[in-house]
Amino acid sequence: MSSIRALKPLGFPWQTQDPFLFCVYHHDLYPEGNQHMGPAASLAGRSIGQDFAPNQPWRMYHGERVPGFPAHPHVGFETVTIVNEGVVDHSDSLGAAGRFGFGDVQWMTAGKGVQHCEMFPLLHQDKKNPLELFQIWLNLPRASKKANPYFSMLWGDTIPEVKTMDANQRATTVRVVAGRYVDTTAPAPPPDSWAAIADHEVAIWTINMEPGATWTLPAAGSSAVNRSLYFFKGDRVLVDDQRIQNPQAIELVADRDVVVTNGDAQGYFLLLQGKPINEPVVQYGPFVVNAQAEVQQVMAEYQRTQFGGWPWESFEHVHARSRSRFALYPDGREEVKPL
Repeated sequence: MSSIRALKPLGFPWQTQDPFLFCVYHHDLYPEGNQHMGPAASLAGRSIGQDFAPNQPWRMYHGERVPGFPAHPHVGFETVTIVNEGVVDHSDSLGAAGRFGFGDVQWMTAGKGVQHCEMFPLLHQDKKNPLELFQIWLNLPRASKKANPYFSMLWGDTIPEVKTMDANQRATTVRVVAGRYVDTTAPAPPPDSWAAIADHEVAIWTINMEPGATWTLPAAGSSAVNRSLYFFKGDRVLVDDQRIQNPQAIELVADRDVVVTNGDAQGYFLLLQGKPINEPVVQYGPFVVNAQAEVQQVMAEYQRTQFGGWPWESFEHVHARSRSRFALYPDGREEVKPL
């Protein structure tokens, strides 16, 4: 019997399964930066503030001078932002801030409400500024919807990688952002996360396979787990002998080992897995609640409090070009890493 439950094309965003709400993959080949850390290129013809055109090599998204997502609210879920290349500048209504990239991961619990902005400053004026990232929305159960917001940074050098070799000495590398892979455990998630309970078997892994490599995805502990393997870059792959030619979301039976054989190009995958929360989901943009009546409640709360207000001078706040990677936490503690 095949381990594949369903195949779905990769659009924008990618389709996800409970407990995940949303996943987007951004890969933008930004040009050299200008004095404002925006693109040193014409913006003529772009829908500034809504620039998502898929036929462009890079996009401004909701940014006007700097690409990215100016200040906006979130309620009732978590964002996990994995940056493989380039940098992201974060600022939020808690007073937390950061610059992260090149393998770093930011994990933010919105809980009862937070505002943040995520901007993509183009730091280099003398060379291109490519950006590659995933943003994953992980739902919160009803019991944690009103949790206090929480900001955390998982620096790239703290995220374990496991490299295995097949019989032909071809490598597969698994980066364990969340969960457990064989005997390797990811850094701890935020305390109110669905991922904080081991029995929920939440896993977020990125997987890189050499051409021709064969790798076995180990079974999860329960058939109740939802498991999606996203094949997003490569020429083709065999999953339990089923040939998959184009980028696809591959929904798998979770409690079986699955043999993956890569094609002739480097293969790149994202795994999202977890036990479903199995609660009603009512989503109104960035507000995720359990009942329609709660949408009006959180909108009224946002209008009344602005979730703590906005302590930064701009809704498109970016940090100084000279700043290294850093994380400034709401309690004033700061971590600094080299750029």
